[in-house]
Amino acid sequence: MDAQGRGQAGDIDPADQWVLNPHTGEYELRLTPSAPQSGIPGPRRAAPSPNRAGAPAGRTASPVAPGRTVPPPRRRGAPPEEPLPGRRGRRPVKKKSTAKKALLWTGGTMAFVLVAAAGGGYLYIRHLNGNITSVSDDGASTGGFQTDKAINILLIGTDKRTGAGNGSYGDKDSVGHADTTILLHVSKDRTNATALSIPRDLIVDVPDCETTQSDGTTKVIPGTDDVRFNTSLGQDERTASCTVRTVTELTGIQADNFMVADFNAVKTLTTAVGGVEVCLAKDIDDEDSKLKLSKGTHTVSGEQALAFVRTRHSVGFGGDLSRIGLQQQFLSALMRKLKSNDTLTNPAKMIKLAEAGTKALTVDSNLDSIGKLKDLGLELGKLNVKNLTFTTVPVVDNPTEKVKATVVLNNATAPTVFDMIKNDVSFTEVKKKASASKSAEAAEEAARLKGTKSAASEVRVRILNGGAVAGSAQAELEYLQNEEGVLKSENAGNADAALSKTTLEYAPDQADQARRLAAILGLSGAQLKPGKSVTNSQGLPTMTLTLGKDFKGAGVSFTAATKAPEGVQQSTADKVECAK
Repeated sequence: MDAQGRGQAGDIDPADQWVLNPHTGEYELRLTPSAPQSGIPGPRRAAPSPNRAGAPAGRTASPVAPGRTVPPPRRRGAPPEEPLPGRRGRRPVKKKSTAKKALLWTGGTMAFVLVAAAGGGYLYIRHLNGNITSVSDDGASTGGFQTDKAINILLIGTDKRTGAGNGSYGDKDSVGHADTTILLHVSKDRTNATALSIPRDLIVDVPDCETTQSDGTTKVIPGTDDVRFNTSLGQDERTASCTVRTVTELTGIQADNFMVADFNAVKTLTTAVGGVEVCLAKDIDDEDSKLKLSKGTHTVSGEQALAFVRTRHSVGFGGDLSRIGLQQQFLSALMRKLKSNDTLTNPAKMIKLAEAGTKALTVDSNLDSIGKLKDLGLELGKLNVKNLTFTTVPVVDNPTEKVKATVVLNNATAPTVFDMIKNDVSFTEVKKKASASKSAEAAEEAARLKGTKSAASEVRVRILNGGAVAGSAQAELEYLQNEEGVLKSENAGNADAALSKTTLEYAPDQADQARRLAAILGLSGAQLKPGKSVTNSQGLPTMTLTLGKDFKGAGVSFTAATKAPEGVQQSTADKVECAK
């Protein structure tokens, strides 16, 4: 498209087309009223003077009431004119506060931030739609995020060397593996979020995946076991939907949407924002990434910013895990820059960011509309950076290797991290408002767990399957008898109705038994239901444990973790950290 078609004829910057509406307090794109609308609106022109002879061609001058003078146009920033006669009783339009305007811009910047090192951007300006590329999710996702639920977005940065100047980085013929991958979880109430980095060298099982190829045909690509995570994309013609399926199998978390970008995202985004301030605890001179910086703080952009997020041999232990930490620090710094007033209140920067981000971005087919992208950005914009936690999948060195090159899951801590995200548990302390009634209810539930506990050998309970997978009641029975010494227990078959949550009903004189069983199984106070006992097969009074759909397996605690396991690396986006 030529300059005229893009609204830039006569050296007019698109940012100059944004005009402050004095009635709403928002910047708006104004179209030229007398010309056909182009892909990008042209600059707003001044209205013709009322004493000018004639009206513009094709337009009719508005009639002026007898005895009334049409006021001249008011200069921007000038004091408001006195209202015309007959209009004094009209209520003035209330302007939106500066904070509200900043919030509106924030919705657009948040998605830029969270895909910076992994690539990406956010689109809310209509004429940028042509920049976006979308690909099929092949049924791997949930079908798209929802505004009334928690959100999970998979952000994938490839190592494909497309774009000007990128061929000199490493393997210029790379098919584009999943080099940097972040699973972004945003809580249902939008008070917090977790950005979980997945190491590219993590050994995983890549499942079979149906993919839509570039020519539109579908192809089922066989899965492979015990391979690097980064091969879930690019290898054997795998598409991003294969990476989504791999993450689901690894974590148990199904992404709602995904975004993919290449090296250009980091370069163009940092240039558009005017550079990002990073901190180094030591001098760095990395020949591989081409990063050479002295100890201290620096503002990086373009090629230098890309070198910063790619460097690994000069930081930490010199591996991919060290580079992940560096990228998380960079993302935090970029977020702080984008959330600053210097960016939020600058329409020119916002347009440059939108252009830069959308040209570097590929989204899934459920996120390819202006409306969906706008809605996603507004949801992300509700976050406070201090409640966004960056963490990494807990791993250990691969024990099968003499020369350590890959990592495997740390089975002692990784399941807890995954469960916290699945159960929408924040990694940061988030203050929540609670009504008096809810507080009283919570106190009552907590009281059920307080008091003496009987011995496990004295606990008498029957187990019903009320929605768990077949065989769960027997499996839990065997666990209680063989592992916990609850010998007075029995399998009572299926419950009359399915339950979403597991419950334990007991009589008042069985409270000490209920507390013991709750401690063994990790039952919450809300799951304890004071009521009445029933008679078991021996004719003795017994409690009733009904396994609901939340049952995850024999011996698995019903209580979700409330904090990350000790030793799990984490940082928040509001903190300035220096690369070591």
